[in-house]
Amino acid sequence: MSAHAVAHASPPPVAVPTYTISELAKEFDLTTRAIRFYEDCGLLSPQRSGRKRIYTARDRTRLKLTLRGKRLGLTLAEVKELVDMYESPRDTQPQLRKFLVVLAAHRAQLEQQLADLHANLEEVRAHEKEARRLLAEGARRKG
Repeated sequence: MSAHAVAHASPPPVAVPTYTISELAKEFDLTTRAIRFYEDCGLLSPQRSGRKRIYTARDRTRLKLTLRGKRLGLTLAEVKELVDMYESPRDTQPQLRKFLVVLAAHRAQLEQQLADLHANLEEVRAHEKEARRLLAEGARRKG
């Protein structure tokens, strides 16, 4: 082969990592059914080889972001919107603004739930105190 031919030869193809549904399920501690559900929601779009699903690094990243969003308490619709924006052109400003709006709403919801829990705990404590008082009063009458 001439030096000219070597200089113009295309490099060997780089192996792109792919994953099976079982590999992703094991890595993220999910069921294959959960992964198929995320597919149905449009969060993942594996390639197909017959009946076999072939997931790319893109799918793996989308799954990772989906699970992160779920841990934050976001709905799957919110997660999908943010993940789809993540793949849009590199101007991340709209994505970050939307993310802040979603996080602020979620934080407000959590703060309300926390306030409700504190109020509920106070009510339980008051009932416990009253029940103890009534028990003590009853024991004094008998004794």
